[in-house]
Amino acid sequence: MKGLYCKKGHQADVKFVLQETNVPNNLGSHQVKVQVKSCALSPVDFKLYEDLKFEKEHVPVRREIAGVVLQGLHDPDDEVVGILPLDAEQSGLCSIVVTDEYNLVQKSEKVSWVEAAAVIKDGLRAYTALHTLARMAAGQTVLVLDGAGPLGVLSIQLAHYHGVKVLATASSPEDQKFLEELRPSVGVQESLLVIRVWDSKQDLVDSCLEETGGLGVDIIIDSGVRLCEEEPEAQRHCPHKHDLLTLLSVGGHWVTTEQHLQLDPPDSHILFLKAASLSFLNDEVWTTSLAKQGRYLYILKDVMDKLCTGTFRPQLEDPVPLYEATVSMEMVQRKQARKRIAVKL
Repeated sequence: MKGLYCKKGHQADVKFVLQETNVPNNLGSHQVKVQVKSCALSPVDFKLYEDLKFEKEHVPVRREIAGVVLQGLHDPDDEVVGILPLDAEQSGLCSIVVTDEYNLVQKSEKVSWVEAAAVIKDGLRAYTALHTLARMAAGQTVLVLDGAGPLGVLSIQLAHYHGVKVLATASSPEDQKFLEELRPSVGVQESLLVIRVWDSKQDLVDSCLEETGGLGVDIIIDSGVRLCEEEPEAQRHCPHKHDLLTLLSVGGHWVTTEQHLQLDPPDSHILFLKAASLSFLNDEVWTTSLAKQGRYLYILKDVMDKLCTGTFRPQLEDPVPLYEATVSMEMVQRKQARKRIAVKL
C-alpha cells in the first residue's frame, strides 16, 4: 500500500514521494479502520511541525479524507469524513488508514467523496473565522479578501446564509465573473459587492468606505497581508495592514491568516481607539488541543450538513488519480492552484 510523503528539507526544495507503508494490525480502544475514497490536497506547513516538535524523516501528506469504515466502533460501511491529526503516522492518500473515531463525522450519501474531502478543511476554516473568532451576526458587513479562493468562497456562502452583507475582492476578471455568480438568486441582490483589486482604477479602501458610509466593515478575513511596501509579485493584490486597520469599524474584528503579522504601537493604538480586535486564524488548534473536541465535531458535522443542503457550493478542480498526486501536490505547495484539488482513490 502506497502513501504520499514529503522528504524533510527546506521549503524551497520540497520533494513529495509515493512510498510503501503498512496498516497497523491492532486497533486501539477508540480507533477505526477506514478505506479512503478521496483525499484533498492543501499546502504543508513545515514550520508548524517544527514548532510542535513533530520531527519526522517523512511528513505524511495529506490529512483531509473521506471514506468507508471497515472496522471499529462505527457501524461497518458507514460513510465518514474527517481530518487526520498532525501527528498521524499515515498519509491520507493511503488506501486504508487507522485513526481515532473522534476525528471523523458521518457523511451524507448525497455528498460525493471528492466534495466531502475537499470542503471539510476550508469549511472548518470559514466556520472558525466567522463564528468562533469574529462572532458574526445578521446585519453586519464582512470584507473577504481573495473571495474566489477556497476559503473565500465558503466564507461568502456562510456569511450569506446568516444574513451578512459581503464585500469581496477579485484578483482577476475571471475571479470577478465567478464572484458575481455567487450573488443570491433571491433576496437582496446587493448583499455581495465585488471589488476589482486587479483594476488600478478601483481602490480597496475608497470602495469599502463608500459602501459602508464611511463607517468601515465589521469583519475582515484576509488571505495574506503586505507587511512592507516592497513585496513579491505574488502579493501585489494583498492589502497593506494599514489599509485594513483603516477599514475596521468600531468594535470590528480582523481575522488574519498572516502568521508573521506584527503591529507597531501606533497600529495597536488604532485598534484601541476603535475597540477593535485582531485574531489569528489557525484551524490546526482544533486537532492539537482536545479542550473543545465537542465543538470541533459539531463544526465538522455542520459543514457536511451545509454541503448536503447546497449552502456550500465549492469551486473544485477535476479529481486526480493517485499516480498524479505528486505533481499536483507540488503545484499546491507552490500555491499555483487556485481551486481545491482532491485525489480520487
